Amino acid sequence: MNEFSYPRQLRLLTGGDFKQVFSRASIKVSDKHLLILACPNDLDHSRIGFVISKKNIRLAVNRNRVRRIIRESFRLNQHTLPNVDIVILARKGLGDLDNPEVQTLISRSWSRLIKRAKAKPKTSHK
Repeated sequence: MNEFSYPRQLRLLTGGDFKQVFSRASIKVSDKHLLILACPNDLDHSRIGFVISKKNIRLAVNRNRVRRIIRESFRLNQHTLPNVDIVILARKGLGDLDNPEVQTLISRSWSRLIKRAKAKPKTSHK
């Protein structure tokens, strides 16, 4: 695997993967425009999934833009993130932010996620 690639194994792909994060989320990073839920995994890397509804970000162009910015940030920061499964939930107003604002928001959220993961005891579930 390339050092900064984004292969399938770095994504939450099935409904079961998402369900596990929603039911066992031990780490929560909340912001006005974004909610990040995370739970430890037994892998040697983190994985990411998105829940960006039409209700919260109306236009598909903006949903895809936000997803692309966050995915790129994840790709570049994947080696600093703990071994957790992450679900990104968009809230109202996220689509109205411009690209630098979304990048700043997600960078700040990654820092908070890392800090909270270090504070949590290491317990992983399958």
